[in-house]
Amino acid sequence: MTDATLVLDCRGMRCPLPIIELAKHIGDVKVGETVTVLADDPAAASDVPAWCRMRAHEYLGATGDDAYTVRRLH
Repeated sequence: MTDATLVLDCRGMRCPLPIIELAKHIGDVKVGETVTVLADDPAAASDVPAWCRMRAHEYLGATGDDAYTVRRLH
């Protein structure tokens, strides 16, 4: 599914819970590693990239299986 260092299964959670989980766990990976958020809430498609812009992390994109990948930059 993904080569992410950490995968957060947030399926079934509604906004803003997937973003709260991402924010809570981004520090669990080293700088340069990735977190993939599995989220079936349609809001995640815009929320994850927006969170990355606001928090200065790299949004690597989404896959068709509701997976949104973020690279920790700091």
